[in-house]
Order: sequence, then C-alpha cells, then structure tokens
Amino acid sequence: MRLLHSPTSPYARKVMACAIARGVEGGIELVPTNPHESPAALLAVNPLSRIPVLVLEDGTAIHDSPVICDYLDTVGDAPPLMPAAGAARVRAATMQSVADGILDAAVPRRSQIPLPQDEGRAALDARRKSVVAWAVDALEKAPPEGLSDTGAIATACALGYLDFRYAGEPWRDGHPRLAAWYEGVKDLPPIARTAPPPA
Repeated sequence: MRLLHSPTSPYARKVMACAIARGVEGGIELVPTNPHESPAALLAVNPLSRIPVLVLEDGTAIHDSPVICDYLDTVGDAPPLMPAAGAARVRAATMQSVADGILDAAVPRRSQIPLPQDEGRAALDARRKSVVAWAVDALEKAPPEGLSDTGAIATACALGYLDFRYAGEPWRDGHPRLAAWYEGVKDLPPIARTAPPPA
C-alpha cells in the first residue's frame, strides 16, 4: 500500500496513528505529496486534490481519513479500532467527527491568517476560531479514554495540530480533564511516532 501524505497533515497523521495502533504501518509506503500543487499523481487517485490517499496493491484509491481508517480496521489481526456496534461505536464515531471538525476549522484558518483581514475574512476567522473553542469545550465534558478507538486517536491528532500551528492560542486553559488525558497519551507510539517535524 502507498499513502500519499504530508508530514504536517493532521489527517494523514491520524491515518498513520491508526496504522501504528493496529500494527500494520510496515505495509504502508509513505509518498510525500503537496496537495496545493495538485500534482498529476494525486489527481489520478483523488480528483479533489486532497491528502491522505491510500492506494492499494490493486490500484484502488481510498481517500478521506475516516474512510481510510475504516479500511485499515480490516487489515491485519489486531482488534478493530472502531467498535462494531452500539453505544461504543456511536461515541467513537461522534468523537472522530468532532476531532475532524476541529481540523476542518483550524487547517484552512491557518492559510487565511497571513492575508489582508477585511471584514469578511475577519468574520470567517472568528467563526472558525469559535468552532474550535466549542469543540474543545465539548471534549472537556467527556474526554476519551486512552487511545482505545479511532475517535480517541483523531482527538489526539487534532489537539496535537492545535499545539503545532496555534501555540499562541493554548487550548488547555479551562480544559483540565482534556489536557490531562492528552498528556497521558501524547507519548504513546501512535501519537509520538507521527508528530509533525518542528516548524
């Protein structure tokens, strides 16, 4: 398998963290890819020009990190990271959705900050910043437990991205339970081994 990725992409980080948690990372070749340049090799497997994309041995391309993580749950012999059914599955899937929502607000916000801040752009920036704050508040009320499922891994990657790109806007303030959880998992292999390179 080949994974088109960027070492600073939090979505790609989530995929590799899940692969490490399941013990299947050795079967994945990392292919550095800049989606902003829309290279032909990326467009051939994802017309949206987004990473990550997992390309299987038969050429099948899987994109969107939740879909890739679902696929990785079928590879290897380790127990799946996404619970099969019931309340545990709903909780893990919902937590992954909240974590991805943090990234969906934070990633594009970063690219807009250096641009001239007219009224419309400033309003959009404020909205995205609020979305992140609301999501972190929600996670504080019911933090994950360990790195037990895809939702927990996604949450760790999202909080790690906030540390990486928004160090001046500390999310830990007012979130002691979530901060304590993150401190307890950030040095575990799936998170430690996928940390982005220093800026």
